[in-house]
Amino acid sequence: MITINGEKKEGYEEVSIEDMLSGEGFHRDRIAVEKNGEIIPKAVFSKELLHSGDVVEVVSFVGGG
Repeated sequence: MITINGEKKEGYEEVSIEDMLSGEGFHRDRIAVEKNGEIIPKAVFSKELLHSGDVVEVVSFVGGG
């Protein structure tokens, strides 16, 4: 089980961050991802796998003024 934005989730162990984001309905273009306290570069979303116990925070950027 992993934690995404404070919510426990099953089924994402050994899945890439990119696939998790897609499965959770996030759009890649305006987000930042932190895994276990470390910012993950977008360039490695497809290679970085999630493991049981991981804590992921996904932050969406919004524009405005």
